[in-house]
Amino acid sequence: MSEMKQRLESVLERIEKAAKKVGRTPSEITLVAVSKNFPAEAVREAFSLGVRNFGENRAQELKDKYEKLSDIQATWHFIGRIQTNKVKYFVPIVEYVHSVWREKELTEINKRAKMVNKVMKVFLEVNVSGEETKAGVKPENLKNLLDFAKSLENIKVIGLMTMAPIAENPEEIRWVFKKLRELRDELKKDYPDVTELSMGMSGDFEVAIEEGATFVRIGTAIFGKRT
Repeated sequence: MSEMKQRLESVLERIEKAAKKVGRTPSEITLVAVSKNFPAEAVREAFSLGVRNFGENRAQELKDKYEKLSDIQATWHFIGRIQTNKVKYFVPIVEYVHSVWREKELTEINKRAKMVNKVMKVFLEVNVSGEETKAGVKPENLKNLLDFAKSLENIKVIGLMTMAPIAENPEEIRWVFKKLRELRDELKKDYPDVTELSMGMSGDFEVAIEEGATFVRIGTAIFGKRT
């Protein structure tokens, strides 16, 4: 058994265990394998092991891998900081964008999506923890951003995304995931499309799943340490 196969099986077992612990079905959770800084061959191997969703955080790296892997039917996610001048590279490729938090990003994604005749599925990134170094809209400004997004024909906001602070003990950051779920639940009445929660990474995805994550973004635990 390859090392990646072992790691992947361990991750899938942990997802299943975390979901069942809180009475959820593991199939509700989409595993996004974060392949940034790993070669196209690593993506190909993960695909051969059954992974279908891959996340990249740099537009150029995503474009290069997509071209090398044009023979596989992967679903691509853009999960990095958005530079508006790079939007044109990832919009034709990806099905989901996880890291949108400014009107200018929505405007540019909408413009580029219109040009390729697609509706982009978007998560709005929320800065739940309040860390100044983190991207994301403040929770109190979320409704304004949702209303703006609603006015754009080629954008569909399907959920919320957050990044928790790095912590030795994931229990210390459980509150971040809980808060994002509560925000989603509050919004559901007025914004019924906002159902998904993109939260949880290699170090904390079990806690995120227990708090309601529907998309987890996992890199190291599948691909190993980045060089």
